[in-house]
Amino acid sequence: MYWSLLLVLAFSSIAVSESIIKTLPGFEGDLPFKLETGYVGVGKSDDIQLFYYFIESERNPSLDPLMLWLTGGPGCSAFSGLVYEIGPLMFDYANRSGDIPALLSNPYSWTIGSGFSYAQSSEGYHTSDSLAAAHGYDFLKKWLIDHPEFLRNRLYIAGDSYSGLFVPIIAQKISDGNEAGQEPHMNLNGYLLGNALVDENIDFNSRVPFAHRMTFLSDKLYKKNEASCKGKYLKADPSNGQCTENLKVVNKCMEKINLPHVLEPKCGRPLSWKPNALKWDSIPLEENFSDFLLSPIRQLPEPTCRIYNFLFSYIWANDSRVQKALGIREGTIPEWVRCNTSLAYTHDVFSTVAYIQKLHEKGYGGLIYSGDHDMLVPHMGTQEWINSLNLSISKDWEPWFVDGQVAAFSIEYSNSKRGMTFATVKGGGHTAPEYKPKECLAMIYRWLAYYPL
Repeated sequence: MYWSLLLVLAFSSIAVSESIIKTLPGFEGDLPFKLETGYVGVGKSDDIQLFYYFIESERNPSLDPLMLWLTGGPGCSAFSGLVYEIGPLMFDYANRSGDIPALLSNPYSWTIGSGFSYAQSSEGYHTSDSLAAAHGYDFLKKWLIDHPEFLRNRLYIAGDSYSGLFVPIIAQKISDGNEAGQEPHMNLNGYLLGNALVDENIDFNSRVPFAHRMTFLSDKLYKKNEASCKGKYLKADPSNGQCTENLKVVNKCMEKINLPHVLEPKCGRPLSWKPNALKWDSIPLEENFSDFLLSPIRQLPEPTCRIYNFLFSYIWANDSRVQKALGIREGTIPEWVRCNTSLAYTHDVFSTVAYIQKLHEKGYGGLIYSGDHDMLVPHMGTQEWINSLNLSISKDWEPWFVDGQVAAFSIEYSNSKRGMTFATVKGGGHTAPEYKPKECLAMIYRWLAYYPL
């Protein structure tokens, strides 16, 4: 671990409480890293309590970069990043011997996560894209005031998926605050975005061209849609009958495709996510699951459907022993869910391209990466909005390697200081580190160390 990582729900002296965690249920022995969890109050009168995980660099925490990681959603827990993507822990799917899901060290850890945040009034549960960005900025200021030893560390704001709509805003708020002389001064160096939703129209409209490129659509069908819809698939004109009919055929072709990773199976959802139905002995599933998956859980090998992995985190995070070990305030969260879809959420940011343009002009570094088999936010859309910035290319499209093999391809753009790098991750899905952990670790390590990919 060569940097410290701070994960918060996507969205100190001052309303900060923290604990150092030595052990966790499901992990054998003491944790091999320093884990701090806690709450930071944000919003009016600190009404919203954001829960965080902080994992300190094992090399030189006083000098190594500090990364704030925000998970997408909206309303999804950064705990997903902790155990499925970049954190130091992962579930041991083959070990069903205990009474709780077992944990292992992740050899490809970036390091930190969350999901136990809560509000002290009903108004606190009404949020939006812009509020998520404001709360993220507020959180970071208060956390750094409470942890002044990290104020000089190089700071990066990072996230994936839906967090592309507020990571650039948080970075811009930090830049503006520094220029205005606000305290604390934060040593912002750049930002990272993975398969991020940055421009709703561009990103979602790129799904149809991506499907054609992957041969899910014939040339004839694609050309018919292109001609009738004029590239506007997300918000097609309802009066355009030809476009509407052509899109119905497209949807029919793609309805059974697993959008987060088009090469993986699309599976049904577990019948119930409630604690009284989800036992560690056996898990009831929908009728369309195979008999193989209906077997008692201790008889199952590693899950064949990735969505099934989320059951492990649900069972683990809702265990009272786990919540006590993590320092969760008793009674604040009746049920932990990976993504809270019951939030009253207002979508009020539809593009952050202008923020990225401004950050680039100010000389901040940017790493944009895309798993090349993601159809939720396809790399083609990401490349389109990057091209719209009209940046100067400093290193043209070329392969990058891990262990002598092509890991994917990258291109670099210059600015007055660090510049922007766009990289694909070969074989990666929507959350690229989940699918290609070794390659993504090499990518982030090289970029943070100012090495070529």
